Amino acid sequence: MGWRLIAKKGANLSEIIPGSQVGDVQDYHRHRYKQGIPEGVKDLPPGIALPLESNLAFMNGISFTKGCYIGQELTARTHHMGVIRKRLLPVAFPEPLPAAGIPEGADILTESGKPAGKFRAGGGELGIALLRLAHANEPLCINLGEDRVKLKATTPQWWPKAAAK
Repeated sequence: MGWRLIAKKGANLSEIIPGSQVGDVQDYHRHRYKQGIPEGVKDLPPGIALPLESNLAFMNGISFTKGCYIGQELTARTHHMGVIRKRLLPVAFPEPLPAAGIPEGADILTESGKPAGKFRAGGGELGIALLRLAHANEPLCINLGEDRVKLKATTPQWWPKAAAK
C-alpha cells in the first residue's frame, strides 16, 4: 500500500526507504484510490460505512477475537456467514469527466440501468466506490443530467484471492 513518511526537512528519503519517490498529497490520494484504500469521512461516511464492506478486515482493522465494540454483532455475524455483497473498489474513468466532476454519493448503474453502487470520492480519473460485487466486472456508468459517465471497477491485487469472487 505504500508508505507515508514524516521526516525532518532536508532528510534524504532514499536512505530511509530505498527506492522511494517523493510525492505530494495528490500523489498520495491517487495511489490510495488505485489501491482502493479508504480514508476519512468521504470514503467512510459515519453511520453508513460498514467495516467489512470497507475492506477493513483485509487491512487487519477488525478483530474477531476482541471484546465489545460498536457494530460487533453485525460485523461478526456477516464475517462468519461469509456473505459480503458490496465492497469498496477502485474505479477509473476512461474518458474526460464533466467540468463539475462526479458528486459524492452519485448512483452507479450497470449499462442496462440496474443499481450497482455509489461513488464515494475521487480525484481526476480515479476514485473509490461502494459496488455490488455481482456487478463489479460489468460496464458501469453514472448519469449526470445529460451526461452519461462510464467507469470501470478493478479488484486490488493486495486483496485475498477468494475475496475477488
